[in-house]
Amino acid sequence: MKQSSQTEKIGHFIKHLREGRGLTQEEFAKMMKTTQSAIARIEHGNQNITIEQLSKMSDVLKRPILSLNSSIDFQVEGGRKLSGSIATNTSKNGAVNMMVAALINNGTTVLRGIPHIEEVYRYKELLESVGVKIKWVHNDTALEITPGKKLSFSKMNKDVAARIRSFTFAGAFIHYAENFHLPHSGGCKMGERTVASHKYALEYLGVSVVTKEHDYVVNHSRLKTGATIPLYEASDTGAITALLAAARIPGKTVIKFAPPNYQVQDVCFLLERYGVKIEGIGTTTLIVHGKEEIDMHIEHWNSEDPIESMFFIAAAIVTKSTLIITRAPLDFLELELEKLKRMGQRFKLSKEYLSHNGRTRLVDITILPSKLKASHDKIHAQPFPGINNDNLPFFVPIALMAEGQTLIHDWTWENRAIYFTELNRLGAEIKLLDPHRALITGPSKLKGGQIVSPPALRPSAIILITMLAAEGTSLLRNVYSITRGYADIAERLNLLGAKITILHSM
Repeated sequence: MKQSSQTEKIGHFIKHLREGRGLTQEEFAKMMKTTQSAIARIEHGNQNITIEQLSKMSDVLKRPILSLNSSIDFQVEGGRKLSGSIATNTSKNGAVNMMVAALINNGTTVLRGIPHIEEVYRYKELLESVGVKIKWVHNDTALEITPGKKLSFSKMNKDVAARIRSFTFAGAFIHYAENFHLPHSGGCKMGERTVASHKYALEYLGVSVVTKEHDYVVNHSRLKTGATIPLYEASDTGAITALLAAARIPGKTVIKFAPPNYQVQDVCFLLERYGVKIEGIGTTTLIVHGKEEIDMHIEHWNSEDPIESMFFIAAAIVTKSTLIITRAPLDFLELELEKLKRMGQRFKLSKEYLSHNGRTRLVDITILPSKLKASHDKIHAQPFPGINNDNLPFFVPIALMAEGQTLIHDWTWENRAIYFTELNRLGAEIKLLDPHRALITGPSKLKGGQIVSPPALRPSAIILITMLAAEGTSLLRNVYSITRGYADIAERLNLLGAKITILHSM
């Protein structure tokens, strides 16, 4: 299909949805923070539309604009240097987990710094479906969330719930109902997602979780006070489920073996704003002093995303560019930077300053062109303070630039390392030793190629990064996985000197 007919088809569909909602062009333009003439051009197929605009329109019109057989692709002209500076956006994981944590408060929570990404839109849809009042405020940079005291779980949008990690809602939902169902978790397709850490933590609090074929049945009659919960595994979301459950149980709950990762700390900071006393933030033992009732109006900032900082660090390294990444959360990147330093990567750090939340330490990182050598030791993830699980894949394209062989051990997921071999289509030399270990030989002479995005965020992101370094033109098809976690990523890279064209195929 020609590009003009694609935009016309999308424009006509948008017009149909707008009219179905009973909105004039002027009203729709106001909700989109644009002009009526821009809406008219879009509806007549006379203006290209970005992924983010389509996502926002879907949000406003409460209907997905792109069908399941639609595709958004990135055409990448590689081999170009990046330059300038890029600010780290606030985090995806922090945002969605604090959206769930806002249910602990029956009153109104305004969460500042919420990114416009697909994952946030899906969480918003699920919350709306059960009766939570939620809307964009502060020029669409914040979410205002008011749960009230009752939620309608029978009206839950099960299609949306099945696409996200729906079980992360369990720790909050138990404060609204004694019985409810949650679909099996979705998200990235990298193997089976276990909910064992969530399930066993809730059992210590008197909650029963029964696994059925298509969903989980959650029951309790009376929540237990004074529990000590040894987390079954060092799961960020498992720790958050335990935190949210304990936050509304009067008395003291002890959570042991909790990874003090950024998203766990973000939720702790928010709970403290609700008046929930938490001892041990930043350690593996959290002591939560719960409150039976929380009904207040507060405003709180999301912190910056270390995974996005690492994305741009890797993009700068593989393109041999000088690039400044500002507002990088140092505590959650320090070990990654140490590993890079030992591989020969040069960088500079600015003086530290605080995030808008007043708690997270930030720095500006200047990446400098460097000659890399392979790591002497294997590179693997560990619960914080180890290398972040989501940051591990970025070492794959980096290792392609290093002299020698680098062993990447991705022990957490049984399928994710398999996706690393997709980079061989671009001229990489990656040998999969088993489902968890990949041996990367560098330096590689990369060339353009065509790859379909894996159904997983970080593997898709490293393909895009590698395409930036590959000589010639590459095509990355069906980039929904990337838009789940990165806002305006093509446009932001283009501002740094990349050349990425967004293609819409129907």
